Amino acid sequence: MGSHRSHRGRRVAALAGVLVVWLVAAPAVADPVTDFLSVQRTAVDRAECGPGSDQESGMQGQVPLADRRSGRSKEPYSCNLGLLGQLQGQGAGIVSAAYGNCVYVGSNIPTRLDRPGPGVQVVDVSDPARPRHTGTLIEPPMQAGTWESLKVDPGRGLLAGTGVGLLTGIGGFSIYDVSQDCTRPRLLNPGTGTQLSLPLPITTHEGGFSPDGRTYWAAGTAGGQLSAIDVSNPAEPRVVWTGLTGVSNHGFGITPDGNRMYISTLAGITVLDISAVQRRDLFPVVPHVGRRLWSDGQLTQHTIPITVDGAPVIFTVDEGGSGGVKVIDSSDDANLRLINTIKLEVNLPQNMDVWARDNGGNGAFGYDAHYCSVDRPVDPTALACGWIQSGIRVFDVRDLQDIKEIAYFVPPGQPDKAGQLENSTHATLGSIVGLPLIGSIAVARAALEGDINGADTVGAGTRPIGIDMSSDWCMSPPEFRGDQLWVTCMDNGFMALQFQNGVYPLT
Repeated sequence: MGSHRSHRGRRVAALAGVLVVWLVAAPAVADPVTDFLSVQRTAVDRAECGPGSDQESGMQGQVPLADRRSGRSKEPYSCNLGLLGQLQGQGAGIVSAAYGNCVYVGSNIPTRLDRPGPGVQVVDVSDPARPRHTGTLIEPPMQAGTWESLKVDPGRGLLAGTGVGLLTGIGGFSIYDVSQDCTRPRLLNPGTGTQLSLPLPITTHEGGFSPDGRTYWAAGTAGGQLSAIDVSNPAEPRVVWTGLTGVSNHGFGITPDGNRMYISTLAGITVLDISAVQRRDLFPVVPHVGRRLWSDGQLTQHTIPITVDGAPVIFTVDEGGSGGVKVIDSSDDANLRLINTIKLEVNLPQNMDVWARDNGGNGAFGYDAHYCSVDRPVDPTALACGWIQSGIRVFDVRDLQDIKEIAYFVPPGQPDKAGQLENSTHATLGSIVGLPLIGSIAVARAALEGDINGADTVGAGTRPIGIDMSSDWCMSPPEFRGDQLWVTCMDNGFMALQFQNGVYPLT
């Protein structure tokens, strides 16, 4: 035992030495908010839960290990947000989309040898209390697994997605008209992109439309490839620009004029001038015009450009490392300025031991933000996020310096349906690894900096392989619909949630 402790002590000392060198070598910055090495150490205020709520039993954002082991987590936790209607089906893929009274449930990768993938499920939510399945999109890209590519252009009434498969896909792209009858999407490109024999020259993991709906951007993540697909004529999609944004990329956000893209890096964002593509220049050039990197959070997911009192601001989400949601002044793209960071209590450095113990047997992702949405792009009042194992979280963002949580809904864990949810990425692909590896850097850093004892990160539920499904993974952007949120979480499928106690709409 003494020898083991000695070896571990030497390893920790070595890692601490590396960190000290890193800190000493870093330039001194007077403002800790803008310091690359700084970590947000405060959480937003807790929601004040009204009648009918079934509040969290632990800290903000936590599904305690004791609740997971006792079975309590098989019931929801709620605060001012309740379940109105649900269609669980076979679960949900990573990101879903909505248009009109319809929701399109993202597809998981094929996990069975005896049949193709489940495809994209079409859900009619005309009656939110009784959502019903009306069809399935089974074109090859839709059955390959849409990952984070399934998006809607509301202006033109278009639905599009790419065939991603395992992490990064090649060539597959299908686009549909949903403007006439959203319950019956009509395929517009039966040839190029949809047929396996007619692939587009793209790699893809994530994607989305330009604000005018004329361009669908496909991001390949690995290798940093980014491609612009001209969908002015959806029947004949064509790639008009391809380039590399860096070692890797992820999701993005585009300004309303279509000229600026904020695309994610491994830990930060790069600002691209995409105006030449937007104009359809014959030989478009896409220069890098700014960037912002940080160490408080990794695997940056996507960005939401908004306008507050006439000034441009962006919300940027980290899906790893408890980085939460960054609030950034983007009035000068060459000098992006951090205004605030939205975190839950469970994301703070001093709580990383609890973070690790709770999530130690339920897959690679833990209590982290993933995809968010605002109630409106100009002077938004609320931000809603899928916070993976912390469920759906809703924040009052009227004052960017004083953001408060107003509601949450943590759906029930589904351990009794472990082998039945073929369309749940959590229950299938995500069930291989038990440890929450995506958050490991934040946990290690907290131990090195003395916020926690590394020995306290292992609990009774910790397992390297296999998962207990004690808490769902909520990764899709919630959709504001009046006094409701329409959401999908992987194990619980589609849910219509109702705001309660007058917390929303905000005035």
